Amino acid sequence: MTIAIIIIAAIGFLSIILEEVIKIDKAKSTLFWGTLAWFVYFIGTHDAGNPELAVGVHHTFNENLLDIASLWLFLFAAMTFVAYLSEKGVIQTMASALLPSQIGLKTLLFFIGGFAFLFSSLADNITATLVCLALINSLNLSNSQKLRYAVVVVYGVNAGGVSLITGDVTTLMIFLAGKVAIADLLGLIIPAFISVMTLCVLLSFGLTGQLAIEKNKADLDVVDWTITGLFFLTILTVIFANVFYGVPPVLTFLFGLGLMFMVAQFIDKQEPLLDYIRKIEFDTLLFFLGVLLLVGILKEVKALDSILLIYQHLAPALANYLLGIISAIFDNVPLTSALLKSGIEMSTNDWLGLTFSVGVGGAMLSIGSAAGVVAMNKVKGLTFINYLKYTPLLLIAYSVGYLLVIWSRQLMVG
Repeated sequence: MTIAIIIIAAIGFLSIILEEVIKIDKAKSTLFWGTLAWFVYFIGTHDAGNPELAVGVHHTFNENLLDIASLWLFLFAAMTFVAYLSEKGVIQTMASALLPSQIGLKTLLFFIGGFAFLFSSLADNITATLVCLALINSLNLSNSQKLRYAVVVVYGVNAGGVSLITGDVTTLMIFLAGKVAIADLLGLIIPAFISVMTLCVLLSFGLTGQLAIEKNKADLDVVDWTITGLFFLTILTVIFANVFYGVPPVLTFLFGLGLMFMVAQFIDKQEPLLDYIRKIEFDTLLFFLGVLLLVGILKEVKALDSILLIYQHLAPALANYLLGIISAIFDNVPLTSALLKSGIEMSTNDWLGLTFSVGVGGAMLSIGSAAGVVAMNKVKGLTFINYLKYTPLLLIAYSVGYLLVIWSRQLMVG
């Protein structure tokens, strides 16, 4: 059964890679293979004489479904906000205010990279990705140019949250396990930022010309400004409520969405806010669902545990570096969880190296992080294969950042 499930999951991930060849939308194929894998798991573990086993399997599925639902609903709420802001021209107005009337394409690349890095430090990865991609789509760029900027956004967003316990789930997991302190994590900021700038330098080669920024400000009314304020207030509340009161981010964002509906209703009863839900790209949500079902089943059959054998044969620094690359294929959360439960002993330097690697490594493939999955459905022409063309440059930027983490820690300890 385990082998059958692994084969099904492999076919599911291949369907994403070969989307352009098989001509089947990745949202449809991943949902099919993800649900099929769980179907096989239920049948394969069924034992009529052992009702406790059936209960355990149902409990396992419900736990995975809860994790998926939390991320799915969070994405749903964030996408509704961004759909409204984009439709009303708020994103375009923001671009007009932040950027000069003329800007070089290379300069814009560094601006986007820095903006993605900083914004993801304040917001979650999904929200930061949605806002940055909406900003890119509002500019008069060719499709090939948008691909470069989208790759920078995905990498910048992943790197931006790695040094904060509120910025990345794996960072929080390693911190809560007592492996690193907050002061240690802050030391990751400079290496992570330099790695983003390194990627910008690499992607800037061959990029020439100027871009004219249209300074047309949207005609925003009281409702638009109020909802814009609620959006950024919701982002800040997500961090505050989670750190001080343990409120799940999804609950805060859904509350913010509900508050948006109520406030707009009282200000202007004619504003059809529910219509903006229909503007959400539901193929993005279905793709997320399918991918997370595949990752969840691999976790349950313990297909990821064998990866940790690299720590028995390699030095921790090298093993962590490779695990970051592996996290571009398998979700970094179950990988980190399996490593923490394994009881492997490492120095603080090595745990910080792991924090960087699993937080940033997923950006090397489009399916390796939430930001990449969102980008594949938000940027026209960004497929797994097209993204793969940039993987060598992403690997260089990742390697630079990882080496800086190890080198800077050795200097501090020395």
